[in-house]
Amino acid sequence: MVDSVVMSDMLTRSREYPARSSSGYLMLLLMLAALAAMLVGALMLRDDRLTGLTVLGAGALVFVFVAPGFYMLQPNQAAAITLFGAYRGSDRVNGLRWLWPWMGKKTISLRANNLVSDRIKVNDLRGNPIEMAAQVVWRVTDTAQALFDVDDYKAFVMVQIEAAVRTIGSRYPYDDFTHQEVTLRGNHDQVGGELRTELIARLLVAGITVDECGFTHLAYAQEIAGAMLRRQQAEAVVAARKTLVEGAVGMVEMALAMLSEKNVVELDDERRAAMVSNLMVVLCGERDTQPVVNAGSLY
Repeated sequence: MVDSVVMSDMLTRSREYPARSSSGYLMLLLMLAALAAMLVGALMLRDDRLTGLTVLGAGALVFVFVAPGFYMLQPNQAAAITLFGAYRGSDRVNGLRWLWPWMGKKTISLRANNLVSDRIKVNDLRGNPIEMAAQVVWRVTDTAQALFDVDDYKAFVMVQIEAAVRTIGSRYPYDDFTHQEVTLRGNHDQVGGELRTELIARLLVAGITVDECGFTHLAYAQEIAGAMLRRQQAEAVVAARKTLVEGAVGMVEMALAMLSEKNVVELDDERRAAMVSNLMVVLCGERDTQPVVNAGSLY
């Protein structure tokens, strides 16, 4: 994890900073004034051709200069400004904006994106093939890094999500029947937190952060799903039998202790063994027992 963060810091080159741009509404008034001047100049051509051409040309020149500089930013949008290929800051102010016409601008969304990855096959810590898929909510935090430090930041996100899922999937076993280890199936919150940390470290170079992530699909691969299901069933049966036997032994001990304490009956070792055997059969048996009345002596 530390190596990934260090590598990301080494690869990070660009840093976002505010661009110098102006409100587009003031420039819109200037453009309307240029249109009015062009109209007045056209009307003056009848009386004074030279003055009319001058006013018309000045208005047209202002209109041609102002019109290409307009652009609009919606909420949670930004525009990266460049001058002949060099980065000149990012504009995050919403509304109608204006910039010198010879400067380039590229709009980028700052909104949250929800991505569900494809199901991929991963070998867990014990080598068992499992299928995994993740849901990730991500957004751009640094426009300069997203646009200039990676070729295609959306494709970069998809590839890094798959790599992070494979890393986390191979770090833990799918399940632990003894409940002694951290597992993918039994520790969703912890594993999901590690997945988010892994993704943040990987996407740092692209100026992207992860708000939320988790697994949408987690299961054994089809080739071993049947065998693992039978194993889970066997483990469940053994665990149930163990609990049943422990409870039965406790009840037998309690019954013998109460009989001895209250002097209900005196039992020798042979009768005590017979009683224990009968009680264990009754308590641990899967079928209902049939009472048998002994009218004679044990001897």
